[in-house]
Formats: sequence, structure tokens, C-alpha cells
Amino acid sequence: MEYAIEAEGLAKRYGETTALDGIDLEVPQGRLLGVLGPNGAGKTTAVRILATLVRPDGGRARVAGFDVVRQAHQVRSVIGLTGQYAAVDETLTGVENLVMIGRLLGLTRADARRRAGELLDRFALADAGARAAKTYSGGMRRRLDLAASLVGRPQVLFLDEPTTGLDPRSRTELWNVVRGLQEDGVTVMLTTQYLEEADQLADNIVVFDHGKVIARGTPDGLKAATGSQVLQVRPIEPGHLDMVRRVVSDVLGVTPEVSQGQVTAPVRDPAAVPAVVRRLDDLDVVAAELSLRRASLDEVFLALTGHRAGEEQDAEAAA
Repeated sequence: MEYAIEAEGLAKRYGETTALDGIDLEVPQGRLLGVLGPNGAGKTTAVRILATLVRPDGGRARVAGFDVVRQAHQVRSVIGLTGQYAAVDETLTGVENLVMIGRLLGLTRADARRRAGELLDRFALADAGARAAKTYSGGMRRRLDLAASLVGRPQVLFLDEPTTGLDPRSRTELWNVVRGLQEDGVTVMLTTQYLEEADQLADNIVVFDHGKVIARGTPDGLKAATGSQVLQVRPIEPGHLDMVRRVVSDVLGVTPEVSQGQVTAPVRDPAAVPAVVRRLDDLDVVAAELSLRRASLDEVFLALTGHRAGEEQDAEAAA
């Protein structure tokens, strides 16, 4: 199998802080790798190294067959990068932004304008192409930023939390754009804190925590690997909620979550669920809803790391 991205033992320190502690990555050509982790887990540092913006302190990496240290110029010629915040020039129009990128990449003015037109059409920005970028909505700016990263027709695209700050509609629109890139055969490495985003888009997922890869696999594979399902119980009588919490805690041996009139808890052994039902019946507690489902990716992340993806870590202070 040919890999578009390969990393072995990548390490990076910022003073006393270890941002990356020997990570390994492999992304086959044309696939999308989702990189999950809280702020400070090392995700952005990994992207910066692979995009040749930062030199690693240890290990090695290749992108599209080129070494990111010894062949940095060749790597830059085949990649695109979209960071956490739109980097477009707000005083220029959409067309001018893309033409400028094309000219910097060595395209003739005519070719740059042609490519700008293609991308504005593709990203549903043609009607706004003559307007200054400062008049664009947040979602439009992100689409223009992503279009700018594609002017040079990259083989590999790095998306570093591209939907940060977007409303749900704009996020969904960007997901559709990313799916289109996958259909075109572009290899994508996507870092995100949105578990649903990785679940929707990624072929494979790696989970970063404190600068290390602590788990990897397909979204469904990671869910299965934790071995847990989730029990949800909503009593008809709101006053019975604490009684349900105590029963679930006693039978399953876990501390359940209580939110919006519902008790939720991970279940390792589905055979324990009938015992919960019998205990509630003995207490004359009637459930309006009672379900057992597969754990979400967010719950898998919590099970793997002990905290949720949105929580801050101390590492990676500069990344």
C-alpha cells in the first residue's frame, strides 16, 4: 500500500513542554485521517511538522514521498493547508484573493483567473467573487480559505480544525466540500475536536493525548474496541430521577450522568440491563424511555482519555 503521509517517532519540545512524544502515522493515498484530541494534545504541532512549518526534534516523516526536512520545498509544492482561522486578505475580493495565490504559485494571470473562477463555482462563491472578503459571512470566509489552499491542486491537504467557530449549517456545508475532495482522490488529514465531524468524514481516526497516539482505527472499530454500550433511562415522574440514578449506579457500578431529565451510563455487560429494569419495577418506577445503544465517539474519547475532547491540556503551549 502506498502512503501519502508517513511519520515515525515524531517528537517536538517547546522548552520544558513536550508537544509530541514519538507519534507514528500512516495515511493511504486518497483517504481521510481524522486526528482527535483536546487542545494541547499535539494535533497542530503534528500538522505544522508535516506541512514543513516546524522542524521536528526527533523522528522522521514523508509527505507524498518527500522527506519533510530534507525535501521541504518539494513537500510544499504538493500540499495545501487550511488552519484554524481564515487567512484570506479581507480587503481583497474573493477573485483577487485566489488570483494572488495563483500568481504566487507561478500561474500566468490568465490561468490564475481561470482557476479562481473554477474554485469560486465549486465552493458556491461565484456570486460573491467580486465582493471584498470582509463582507463575507464566517462560513463563506472558511470556504474561500479552503479554496485558496486548493489553487495549486494539492495531492495532500491538511485541515487544522477548519470548522472552528462555524455555525452548524456552515459546518455541514464545509463537510460536503471535504467529501467532494475525497471523491477527487485528495488525501486529507483533518484535526478536530468535533467528534461528530470525525465520525462523519474520517476513514480512519487516531486519538492524541498528551503528545502521544493512544488509540487508532476506524470510527466503528474504536467504538467496538472500548467494549461499551450506553444505557439511557428517562422516568415518567421527574421526582424519580434520583432514584433511577441510584439504581443505575448500584447495578452497573459506575457514576451515571444526569441531564435533562435522563440518566445515562456506560454498560460493559448488556446482561446487567434486565437487572436495572427489575430494580426499577420493584420500586414502582416507570420509565418513559429506556434504551441501550452503542457508545458515541465522544463517549469513546472519554473512555480512552478520562476527559472530553474540548478540555484544555497544558502541553503544546506554542501550538
